[in-house]
Amino acid sequence: MTDRYGSDVLSTDWRAPKRGRAVEAPADLGAVVEEVTTDWVGEIVAVDRDLHTVTLEDRRNRRRTFPLGAGFLLEGRPVILVAPVRQAAPAKPTRTASGSIAVHDAKARVARASRIFVEGRHDAELVEKVWGDDLRIEGVVVEYLDGVDDLGEQLRDFRPGPNRRVGVLVDHLVKGSKESRIADAVRRSPVGKHVLIVGHPFIDIWAAVKPDRLGLQAWPDVPRHIEWKKGVCQQLGWPHRDQADIARAWKHILGKVHSFNDCEPALLGRVEELIDFVTEEHP
Repeated sequence: MTDRYGSDVLSTDWRAPKRGRAVEAPADLGAVVEEVTTDWVGEIVAVDRDLHTVTLEDRRNRRRTFPLGAGFLLEGRPVILVAPVRQAAPAKPTRTASGSIAVHDAKARVARASRIFVEGRHDAELVEKVWGDDLRIEGVVVEYLDGVDDLGEQLRDFRPGPNRRVGVLVDHLVKGSKESRIADAVRRSPVGKHVLIVGHPFIDIWAAVKPDRLGLQAWPDVPRHIEWKKGVCQQLGWPHRDQADIARAWKHILGKVHSFNDCEPALLGRVEELIDFVTEEHP
């Protein structure tokens, strides 16, 4: 038979709100909610855990801040806004950028007397990017020469010795080049046995970064009469008017280097050889 009087109202939760009971919801950035006492509707743009507040921005870019908690609607349903759960910190890497086993929380060693010299600022920054963690553990300082022409004078000032070794990384160290003649002169000098000069075949340290990391098949072929860095920027369509443009281009290139895998093997072996040379212990 049909129930003429309907169901028993006391058999259900007659006190439940029409939209349902509020449940907890994370105050995720980007979510759109309504604050029920003011009818303010806006996107969550900030959450302050210390103050326990949430900031909403409406469609006119106006902002208001409210206490976290009850009194909000999310997709038409009542919610109790709570601060989002903090994401766990990413696991610490097990390897350094150079591929060595990472030693976490280790203090940098007091700098050794020995040094590694490189030709320019960009060379030093690339070596730091890939081998910086290793060099700090070993206590090795990298200095840049601003060109290899002054290497002899730098070595005279430094006074290399058995426990004061110098490793030198030279750009474009190929047979018959100016760089090779300078290196030969140092080797024949009285301090030559305490100095190791190695080089890579690239005309500039930029080219030691694998070109495919920048979406290139190869580095541009720049005519001899054009400064190589400017020529590269010109052919790639990058700004190259002044030194600030060149610095920005290098920053872009260096940003593509995350580990030794982003550099050419012809550079990697030479730097490792220098590190071994200046960290070798002598009685």
